[in-house]
Amino acid sequence: MEAPGFWDDPDRSNKLMKELKNMKDTVEGFRKLETQYDDILTLIEMGYEEEDASLIPEIRGELDEFTGELEELRIGTLLSGEYDKNNAILKLNAGAGGTESCDWCSMLYRMYTRWAERKGFTLEVLDYLDGDEAGIKSVTFQVNGTNAYGYLKSEKGVHRLVRISPFNAQGKRQTSFVSLDVMPDIEEDLDVEIDEKDLRIDTYRSSGAGGQHINKTSSAIRITHIPTGTVVQCQNERSQFQNKDKAMQMLKAKLYLLKQEANVEKLSDIRGEVKDIAWGNQIRSYVLQPYKLVKDLRTEVESSNADAVLDGALDPFINGYLKWLSVQGKTRQEQ
Repeated sequence: MEAPGFWDDPDRSNKLMKELKNMKDTVEGFRKLETQYDDILTLIEMGYEEEDASLIPEIRGELDEFTGELEELRIGTLLSGEYDKNNAILKLNAGAGGTESCDWCSMLYRMYTRWAERKGFTLEVLDYLDGDEAGIKSVTFQVNGTNAYGYLKSEKGVHRLVRISPFNAQGKRQTSFVSLDVMPDIEEDLDVEIDEKDLRIDTYRSSGAGGQHINKTSSAIRITHIPTGTVVQCQNERSQFQNKDKAMQMLKAKLYLLKQEANVEKLSDIRGEVKDIAWGNQIRSYVLQPYKLVKDLRTEVESSNADAVLDGALDPFINGYLKWLSVQGKTRQEQ
């Protein structure tokens, strides 16, 4: 009997083809930078030889573009974690505060949707729960694209909003909190043993905007792993069986990480510390009143253009976190 060939294992072949594409993209990016660098030097030499000051704006524009792309390529080298290249699964949960927090949850969901669009990533909703009056109570969604988890792991934690509440007739300033959990979507079949006796499986009707099956049948699935308290939910597939398969995949990924990362420090690197959705636990503050400022409390990266950040301009914060994480890793090694 012949040994199975490369193409006989779809999972392995797909993974290797994806890695090959990533390598090709990196090489092409480097070669593009080389060409841009040579073009900039040529423009500078022309400007000197011809004493043509009109070339300065063009040179400055080319240099800004080169610097930006070089920084993006450099940041890519920091995405070396075991799961960084994977798709990412994000779950937003509104904290205490009722309608105000649910509205903040919907604003964050829009922010990550716009960021994914800018990156050319795709997004699919896995579970969705509307707020009682407005906004979103919770939403689980998957961002698909190369290095999606590597970028978005920076976002796990509690996000704090300060603004004049549109839901308060007295126009008082309001503080709201939303937590975000981020996990890598581990596609391969994981060697995780799960005892059926340890699971509680609940079915419920799907909610939110969607196809004809929404709100008609109890196709949505919630699985609770009782020993660890891990809960996963899925409602985006058309059948209960498909939702259960996806939820089990998510559960296996979470339990696999818990098993692999035995100590708290390593666990927090992957899943993020589980914190109360309240004062003192936020990773980033978004202040809209009395001034506008978004500030990351870990890296000190900040932006006064809060509107742009809420419209998906997250790269400065993501890049700042990856640099900060790299420095933290080096410090731990030195210790």
